[in-house]
Amino acid sequence: MRGALLLAALLFAGSATAQDWQAVERVEPYGVTGATGLEIYQSIGARGPKLGVARVIAHTGFKLTWTRKYERQGNACTITVNKPKLIITYTLPKLKVQLSEPLKSRWDTFLAGVTAHEKVHGDFIKDMVKEIEAASVGMTVENDPNCQKIRPQLQAKLGELSQAQRARSRAFDQVELNDGGNVHQLILQLVDPS
Repeated sequence: MRGALLLAALLFAGSATAQDWQAVERVEPYGVTGATGLEIYQSIGARGPKLGVARVIAHTGFKLTWTRKYERQGNACTITVNKPKLIITYTLPKLKVQLSEPLKSRWDTFLAGVTAHEKVHGDFIKDMVKEIEAASVGMTVENDPNCQKIRPQLQAKLGELSQAQRARSRAFDQVELNDGGNVHQLILQLVDPS
């Protein structure tokens, strides 16, 4: 029995090396008002989160920190622990007024669609973190007994993965926001359902 417990503990420890973390996801609402779909959309345009100089309907941001352990192994340096702490924040519109039908249903559809769109961005961020974790755990640099050469090499790899995530998000937005795209259709159905 004791041997079986030890074997189970070893198997569990081996399987917990990657993806034993969970992203924290939270919603940060901003208030909008309006008695028509157009008024609500105009309120979004006036109060939505700023991205550069423009305001957007919604935004997905994140804060990512790492607990890393660099260990000297002979004359090399190896990353032996690389655990992320990821907080994803979805900034979404929240209606401050009560709506009657059919505008309430149109608003609910709009908000559900925008939320689903932002959740895809959240999934892209989680994918990036998993890729960073996979690329860095066990990363070894030879002739680096003081663990100084490994850091710029790791940063270069992280930069590549971050740029790939941004490009993926931009490509997704381009499809969703273009004429006929999903978010474009949601806006049209909210503003002019005919």
